[in-house]
Amino acid sequence: MSDDGLRLEGVTIAQGNTPLLSVDAHVPPGCVLTLMGPSGSGKSTLLSLVMGDLAAIFRASGCVSLNGRDLAGLPPEGRGVGILYQDPLLFPHLDVATNLAFGLPRSGTRAAKRAAVEAALADIGLEDYGPRDPATLSGGQAARVALMRVLLSAPSALLLDEPFSKLDTSRRAQMRALTFERVRAANIPALMVTHDAEDAQAAGGPVITL
Repeated sequence: MSDDGLRLEGVTIAQGNTPLLSVDAHVPPGCVLTLMGPSGSGKSTLLSLVMGDLAAIFRASGCVSLNGRDLAGLPPEGRGVGILYQDPLLFPHLDVATNLAFGLPRSGTRAAKRAAVEAALADIGLEDYGPRDPATLSGGQAARVALMRVLLSAPSALLLDEPFSKLDTSRRAQMRALTFERVRAANIPALMVTHDAEDAQAAGGPVITL
C-alpha cells in the first residue's frame, strides 16, 4: 500500500463525552476529498487536528499521516500543511507583494524571491498589483492572492475550510476552478470542508457526508 498522500486512519473526535465524527480516508496526491455536513458536525475541527492546533476541549484518537509520516506531536509549522480559510486573511499592514513573499521559504536571494512573487502575480492575472494595499482588492482578487501565498509555501497537503463561501457566484466558479487546478498541478492531497454541494462537484473527488 502506497504511503503517498494524506491518511486518516481510525480518526475520531469528541467534545467531552459527545462524539463528533469518525473518519477513515486516504487522499492521494492531486485529489480533493470533500467533507460535507451541518455546522457543529466537526468538519473544521478535523482540519484543526490535521493542522496540529486542535483546541484542548476536544479529544482525538487515530492516526493522521502525510506521505508516510505520522503527524502526531508535530507543531503546525513542522507538518508541511497549508490551509485556506473563508476569509483571505491577508496582512493589512503589508502590500500584496510582501503578503506573497511571506509564503516563500526564508532561504534564497532577495532577487529570487522578487522574481517568484512577480511570477505568482502574473500567474493569477494580477501583474503590477504588488504595491497595492490589500484593502483595495476585490473579494476575488484577495482570494487569488491568499491561494497563491499558500502555494508559494510549497505545502505537502492543502486544507480548504469553506474557501469559496464568501465569494459571489461568478467569482466562486473561477476560484473553484483555479484552486482545484493548482492542487492537481502541485500533485498534493487536499481536504475540503463545505456546506455547498457545488464545491464538492467541482472538486471531482470522493465525498464524505457527516
